[in-house]
Amino acid sequence: MHRSHRVMGALVGSAVGDALGAPFEFGPAGAFSARFAAPARGARTEMCGGGPNDKAPGEFTDDTQMALLVGRALLERDGLDEADVFDRFVRWAEASPPDIGRQTAAVLRSGRPWSAAAGEHYAATGRAAGNGSLMRATTAAIWFSRFGAAASADAARRLSALTHGDPAAGEGCVLFAELLRVALDGGDVVAAVPSALELVLPEQRSRWAAVLAPDREPGQVDGSVWPTLGAAVWALRHGRDFAEVLRLAIDLGGDTDTVACVAGALAGAVFGMGGIPMRWASAVHGRVPGFGDQVWRLSELQELATLLDGKQWVPNDPGVISRIGPVEVLPGIWAANLDGARLSDDDFAVISLCKLGSPFAHPVHRIAHIADNEHNPGLDEVLADVLDDMEALLAEGHRLLVHCHGGASRTGLVLRGWLMRTQGMSAQEATEHVAARWPHLGLWNASFTEALERLDPRT
Repeated sequence: MHRSHRVMGALVGSAVGDALGAPFEFGPAGAFSARFAAPARGARTEMCGGGPNDKAPGEFTDDTQMALLVGRALLERDGLDEADVFDRFVRWAEASPPDIGRQTAAVLRSGRPWSAAAGEHYAATGRAAGNGSLMRATTAAIWFSRFGAAASADAARRLSALTHGDPAAGEGCVLFAELLRVALDGGDVVAAVPSALELVLPEQRSRWAAVLAPDREPGQVDGSVWPTLGAAVWALRHGRDFAEVLRLAIDLGGDTDTVACVAGALAGAVFGMGGIPMRWASAVHGRVPGFGDQVWRLSELQELATLLDGKQWVPNDPGVISRIGPVEVLPGIWAANLDGARLSDDDFAVISLCKLGSPFAHPVHRIAHIADNEHNPGLDEVLADVLDDMEALLAEGHRLLVHCHGGASRTGLVLRGWLMRTQGMSAQEATEHVAARWPHLGLWNASFTEALERLDPRT
């Protein structure tokens, strides 16, 4: 898997976990599975909204808001400027975000300078081992992962210390940064736990080793740093895919948004952007209080992740293209190119298979992570995810509109895959059937042909 898929998966996965867990925050164990015993792939998904702060479906919380502040600061200052990060935090806190943690609020509203505020608070209270610095650690972990374990550990401690004076919080961030660094490089996160513990301060190491032990069974998670990271790593050990990791994390109950945020970052790096269910990634969004009206959505999160990894982001530029479609190609399923879909009636349930830039106005809109090249790790899983959502949406009576940029290659992949799944056609039969009804079908992508052959049980 290319590193770029892991980098985007880490940041998007973190935000997805945050938004998915928020409605169940402070609730009992098992609440998520009690409400969603099976995947909810129709118009109403597990991104249900609500919770203590009455979030909209897919809306992220302070966990992601603070991570975005750190990410923008790193890019704009070309590295870590603690005073600048702290100033951004203070500006955010002054905008009264409804879900700001008590520990973080006390420090940021103290009026003390960045170099003293957290330390003074810890000296006065003796309480500062909350998970508020861990929850925002993903963006910095991506940035510093390029510079090795020592640089990542140093930055993790310094950023944590801005609001959390207890060294235990900083060492939790060190562990998270190292595990994420390993995952972004394609390594085995679980196997890396012992070596990651070597980075921890000696006086903190034994407790963290116990928290991350393979045989440790977590209980309901409170707001402290040890059970939060311990639960996230436990979920990663036992989850077979991204969705199962988050289900396990949220079902622990308690501080579900932060546990799922941390678990989502690690799982997103392990399973990649394509491993995140499109019904979740398409819905995630939010604003950062105190920093204007910009809405952060999937595309903006992917862009930020790419820039933090030192790579160039190529913005969506559709150019001048003639509108194609929508045309009903299969019963209940229309096809189009980018403009055909964007300008279509808003009662379509749209499945987008390409980079969009800004989202459509359609109330039901899913965005899948498929590139029209040979670099699609987990293509079989992504295709299955798309087809599963299509089946659920059709069962609810929606008209489906499938499109990519040109309406040719990726659109053709999904249309043919649908026929193979629902009609039992071979790849060749499905290709001939679609070609007779959709003259824009493109067949140049060999990896798509191979994916369809794997989908055919006869081959």
